[in-house]
Amino acid sequence: MYRFLLSWRWAITVLVALLLIPACIRLGFWQLHRHEARVARNTLIGQSLKAVPVAFDSLSTGPGFAVPTDLTWRTVTATGEYDTAHEFVVRQRTASDGSTIGFFVVTPLRLADGHGEVLVNRGWVDSGPDATQYPPVPAAPTGPVTVTGRLRADETRASSGIRDRGGLPDRQFMLINSAQQATADRTAVLGGYLELAASSPAPADAPQALPEPEHSDIGPHMAYAIQWWLFASLVPVGLLVLVRREARDRRAATATPASPAEPEAPDASGLEPLPAG
Repeated sequence: MYRFLLSWRWAITVLVALLLIPACIRLGFWQLHRHEARVARNTLIGQSLKAVPVAFDSLSTGPGFAVPTDLTWRTVTATGEYDTAHEFVVRQRTASDGSTIGFFVVTPLRLADGHGEVLVNRGWVDSGPDATQYPPVPAAPTGPVTVTGRLRADETRASSGIRDRGGLPDRQFMLINSAQQATADRTAVLGGYLELAASSPAPADAPQALPEPEHSDIGPHMAYAIQWWLFASLVPVGLLVLVRREARDRRAATATPASPAEPEAPDASGLEPLPAG
């Protein structure tokens, strides 16, 4: 009765089912790894934000320094004076609510200890009606200032997914990159940059502050992993149901049809029986 499984149609059906099972299992583990990476990232961010602030130049060792993953979002401080002559804006950045595209305002801070300059992302400003023009930017504080912020790695095309094209207006860039800002006519720019959280003394006016990174949402990846594993367990069940249904239908098709009922024999007298009543 199950010889139909040797047909090409059923051989292909069984083969597809056998391939689906490991594929679903593997996709489940892929989602599990994404969940674990998300949890690890959230844990790292939470620990970094709560850590005791340290001096920026104690972590960034000099020009070209690549901020490692375990130091990203570390709370840092820096003391010095803003170098407003080399201030610039970064294009195509959204406001904290994600509704409006504008600029990040980046102002180098010349460190008081003479170790170099730190790029400080002071926050976001609206692009205004013409994005080709340098936007109105709240002035950076003058004189000595101490800033506290979050350590970030230099942006690159690979890490940000942003195409760093040329031909931009003066003092407008696509990336925050210390190597890009390093020139022969200025103090050395330390690798990485600082995302401003607080300033002392506080300025009367400032760009829109950047919020702390979200680090509580673990995402839907664990739910997706469970779904894939459920699919893997349902594939053999579904295949078994299809096989049993096919076998039942074939049995019904080959069953011997019932014989028609024989007509009732006439009365021995040859007379039709009288109706009742």
